[in-house]
Amino acid sequence: MKALILSGGTGTRLRPITHTSAKQLIPVANKPILFYAIEAIKEAGINDMGIIVGDTREEVKEAVGDGERWGINVTYIEQEAPLGLAHAVKISQDFLKDDSFVMFLGDNLIREGITSLVQEFEREKPAAQILLAQVEHPERFGVAELKDGKVVHLVEKPKNPPSNYALVGVYMFDSNIFTAVNNIKPSWRDELEITDAIQYLITTGYEVRPHIIEGWWKDTGRLEDLLEANRIILEDMESYCEGEVDEDSQLAGRVRIEKGAKIINSSIRGPAVIGENTIIENSYIGPFTAVYYDAKVSNSEIEHSIILEKSTISDIARIEESLVGKGVEITRSDRKPKAYRLMLGDNSNISLV
Repeated sequence: MKALILSGGTGTRLRPITHTSAKQLIPVANKPILFYAIEAIKEAGINDMGIIVGDTREEVKEAVGDGERWGINVTYIEQEAPLGLAHAVKISQDFLKDDSFVMFLGDNLIREGITSLVQEFEREKPAAQILLAQVEHPERFGVAELKDGKVVHLVEKPKNPPSNYALVGVYMFDSNIFTAVNNIKPSWRDELEITDAIQYLITTGYEVRPHIIEGWWKDTGRLEDLLEANRIILEDMESYCEGEVDEDSQLAGRVRIEKGAKIINSSIRGPAVIGENTIIENSYIGPFTAVYYDAKVSNSEIEHSIILEKSTISDIARIEESLVGKGVEITRSDRKPKAYRLMLGDNSNISLV
């Protein structure tokens, strides 16, 4: 069995971060989201993975490499534009051949992993197995309509959803899916929709099994979902300290200090993680905060936030529920006249008090 991980797309809901970075590489609890998908697939016993890449291909390739760090084989498959999930399957046929495969959206997180689901698929051998979760806003997702425990209809982002069962970003297929993706037409979005391909399987008599997951799942395409995923993963984190914490500092709760990090006259209240070579000085880092590597925080307070690498935050009273990008500088100035002086990228979102 093989795996197909989707790591293309434009990440419009996370701009401006995704103007310059792959959304799948945004860190959650100081680990790129994409790595959680790779690890879940590896844990399920699958070692041959294809990764769909688009405009951010070079960044993804640099981060993942050839897969040696996980003991897997990685093949990169280039998609010239985000033309839909079914299109991604279509262009991957040379890699997948006649093997069954898992398709995993690279910005999705499933807490319990997929090992038992892969085992169920291999045991029951349907043409497709789709993961479903009950959600509050099904109109944002592909939606499945069930009857007597069977999938009878699928629709992509419907205005009037037939149910609240959303398609989780993990699918399992046998080779019949290639017949399906080659017999559907682009949707109104000019994309080949995976929902249409699965509907083709249903209509032509193939078995499509639903599996309703009970644990948590996150599509991390929005800020609030990223922060929630960060919170949940940090809650399960084990404490350790590989950096330096001076005698004037306090660590409370589950706190992870990675190698080279320095905590100086500061309070870290977990769950929280401080990345490699990051310096926290005269500051408070509150619960559910992840500060990535080579960052510096001084004379500031941060809580329930994600701070990316090489950013500097100094003399800021309080930051919360925020995502701060790479190499950002947030400082306080004594210049007169007093004013907010900002340089913000397209689609930025800022709240002032």
